[in-house]
Amino acid sequence: MLLVSGVDLLWTHAAQAAALLTRDRTDKNPTGRKRWLSIVFKSRSLPSHWQFRVSEMPFSRLVDDVARHGNAYLVTSASLMGYVCYGWEIGMMGGVLALPSFQRYFGLDKVSVDARASLSGNIVSVLQAGGFFGSLSTTYLSVHFGRRTCLILSAVVYLIGCLIQCVAGIGSTQAVGLSVLYFGRFVGGLGIGLMSVITPNYLSECAPRAIRGRCTGGVELALTVGSMLCFWVNYGSSLNIPSGEMQWRTPFIVQMVPGVLLFVFMLFQPESPRWLVEKQRYDEAAQALSYIAKKPVDDAVVIATLGEIKADYSGKQKIPFLSQIRKMGESRTIALRCAIPSLLTCFQQLTGTNAINYYSPEIFAELGISSTTSSLFATGVYGIVKLCATVFAVVYAVETWGRKRCLIYGALGQGLMMLWIGGYVGIHPQSTIVPATYVSIVAVYLYGVFLCVGWGPVAYTVATEVAPNHVRTAAIAIAGAVMWLFTFIIAQITPIMLVHITYGTYLFFGMLCLIMASYVYVFLPETGGYALEDTGFLFEKGMVIRALEDAPGGRIFIGKKKSIPVAEMKRAHDVQRSSARGTSGGESTNRGLHEEKRCEERTDFVRTEGVI
Repeated sequence: MLLVSGVDLLWTHAAQAAALLTRDRTDKNPTGRKRWLSIVFKSRSLPSHWQFRVSEMPFSRLVDDVARHGNAYLVTSASLMGYVCYGWEIGMMGGVLALPSFQRYFGLDKVSVDARASLSGNIVSVLQAGGFFGSLSTTYLSVHFGRRTCLILSAVVYLIGCLIQCVAGIGSTQAVGLSVLYFGRFVGGLGIGLMSVITPNYLSECAPRAIRGRCTGGVELALTVGSMLCFWVNYGSSLNIPSGEMQWRTPFIVQMVPGVLLFVFMLFQPESPRWLVEKQRYDEAAQALSYIAKKPVDDAVVIATLGEIKADYSGKQKIPFLSQIRKMGESRTIALRCAIPSLLTCFQQLTGTNAINYYSPEIFAELGISSTTSSLFATGVYGIVKLCATVFAVVYAVETWGRKRCLIYGALGQGLMMLWIGGYVGIHPQSTIVPATYVSIVAVYLYGVFLCVGWGPVAYTVATEVAPNHVRTAAIAIAGAVMWLFTFIIAQITPIMLVHITYGTYLFFGMLCLIMASYVYVFLPETGGYALEDTGFLFEKGMVIRALEDAPGGRIFIGKKKSIPVAEMKRAHDVQRSSARGTSGGESTNRGLHEEKRCEERTDFVRTEGVI
C-alpha cells in the first residue's frame, strides 16, 4: 500500500508539472508554428485522477523528415546493409577465436602464447588485406559501372567469401583448413572493401542536404548493428550449441543473411544522380533526383538541383582515374580537401576502435571477466551500448551539434576512457576483481558511447562531404584504402601489444585520441548545412579562423577576426566565372550583375527548399 501511494503521488505531481509545462509553452507559442504531440494516458484499471491528457508536448522533427524524405531513407536503408555486413565481419572473428571448439579444430590450443597471438592476428587481418584491394578496385568499377551496380557486385563477392569460410576444414587437415579459412576471409574482405568505400559515397551523392549527415552517419549505425548482432550470435552459439564444429560454423553461416538482403534491396534502388550527370545521362539523373526528392521530374527543386550538379561537373566529365590523381594536386584547396578524407579514416582507426571490436573478449578477460561465456556476454552488452549511442548520434547529434563538435567530444571521451583503462591495467595487472574493475568495465562501455557519438559515424560523413566532386571517386577510394591499411596494421599489432606492453596499448591509443581532438578543434571547419558543391569554399582563405569560429570557445583565440561568409564567396565565384565568359566589357559587366542576382535568388531558394 505504501508503494502504491507513493507511485500515486508521484504520478499526480508529474501530471501537474506536465500541465504547467504545456500551458507555459502554449502561451509562449500561440501561433502553433511548432508541431506538438498529444499523448493520452488511459487505463480502466487506474484511478480517475491517473487518467490525464498531456497535450502540446514537443514532437521530434524526425517524423516530418521521414514523411518528406521517405524515398531517401529507403535508399539509405538498402545500401546500409553493406555496412551491416562490414560490422558483422569485423565483430565476429574475435568471438569465434575465443571459442575453445574453434581453437581445438584448427590446433590453436597446442601452440605457444606468442604463436597463438600471431595466428589470431593473421586470421583477423587477412580480411583487411582483402578490404584494402577491394577498396582500391572501386576506382575503376564505380567509375565505369556506377555505384549501385558495384554495391550489387560487392554483395555477390561477399557471399562467395562467406560460403568459403563456412566450409573451411571439411575433409582436410588443420593446415589446409586454416588456409581455406584465410582465403575465404580474403575474398569476403574484397566484398567488404567495395562496400566500405561505395556505400558512403553513394549516400552522400543521393541524400538531401537536410538529412545528409544523418544518412551518411548511418553507416556507423549499420556497422554497430552488424557488430551487435554477431556478438549475440557468438554468445548464443557458445551457450546453446554443444562444443563442436557447428558451434563455430554457425556464426559464419548466419553472416550471409545481410549479404543476401543487400543484393535483393539494391536491385530496386536508383543509380547515383551525380554519377549519371558525370556520364551525361541527364534524363536518368533527373528521374533519380525526382525519386529521391519525392517530386515530379519537372519540379523546380529537381531542375535547380540538376542544374547545380551539371554546373559543378562542367568540363570535368569522364575524368580517368589517373587524371583524377593528378587533378587532386591542381590547387592547394583541392589537395587539402582530398587529403582530409584519408586523414580522417586513418585517425578513426588510430582511436583503437577496432582493437576493441576484434579483441574485446581478450580485453574483458584482462579486466577480470575470465570465462569464455561471460566475456562474450560482456561483449554483447558492449554492442548494445554502442547501438544506443549510435542511434542518438545519427538521429540527433550529427545534425544538431554539428560534425565538428561530435568529433571533438568523441575524441576527448575516447582518450580519457583509454587512459583510465591503461592506468587500471598498469596498477592492477592481476585478473582478480576489485572495485576499480567495475569502473574499468564501465569505461570500456563509455568508450563505445563516445566512439559512436564522434569518430564512428561522423568521420565518414565529413570525408564524403569534403572530397571534391570531380575527383571524389579517387579521393574516397584512397581514403578507403588508407582505412583498410591501418585496420590491417591495428589487427596485426594489437594482440602482440596486449601480450608485450599490456597497459601501454591503451595509453598509446588514448594519447592519439587527444591529438585528434586538437587537430579537429584548430583545423577542421564545420561542414554541416552546405551543399556538396559549396564545401570547397570552407577551405579557402581563413580556413583556421573559420575552424576556430566553429569550435566551442574558439572565439577566445581569434578575437574580432571573422571569416568570409560562404554565400559571399560563392557569389563572387559565380560572378567571376560568368564575367570570364563575356565577349566585351559591357556585356561582361551586365552578365556579371545578372549572374550575381541569379545566384542570390538560387541560394535563397535552395536553402529554403532543401535541395539535394
